[in-house]
Amino acid sequence: MQKSLDNLVIMGRVAIPYGVKGWMKIQTFTENADTLADYAEWYVKRGNDWQLYQVANAKLHTNSLVAELVGVSDRDQALALKGCEIAVPADSLPEPAENEYYWTDLIGLSVVNLRGEAFGEVVQLLEAGAHDVMVVQGVREYLIPFVGKVVQQVDLATKLITVDWELDY
Repeated sequence: MQKSLDNLVIMGRVAIPYGVKGWMKIQTFTENADTLADYAEWYVKRGNDWQLYQVANAKLHTNSLVAELVGVSDRDQALALKGCEIAVPADSLPEPAENEYYWTDLIGLSVVNLRGEAFGEVVQLLEAGAHDVMVVQGVREYLIPFVGKVVQQVDLATKLITVDWELDY
């Protein structure tokens, strides 16, 4: 029985082939580079289609994740996957700790300030070194730090983020 592909969470992408036996370097979108290695199956998006692969091997190598997928046995096959997104089913992810959120859960949430002024919706999150940044699209694009003193409340049930931030910042 195949899982529904409606609820996949993108966790990384194939960066480049690694060696000649089908291994590839993976650019992960997770806090820890080896988190994706915890999953025995990955969905890989080729064009508009997701294809399920069994992970034969995945390990850290000089702070990068390298992986071998069943059925990808040479450099040319690995090169054909270059740039393809890698995802896992959302229901396979562990529950986040209190006051922690998966980025995918924040995408699409509305953002308002303490006075109820609307910024728009979160369209992307960026890792910016010192802290993460929400990209919020409304009348214009806003870049709002995702830090405790700015983000006052995240309510996933009502799909609303309240921030201590002004529209003219």
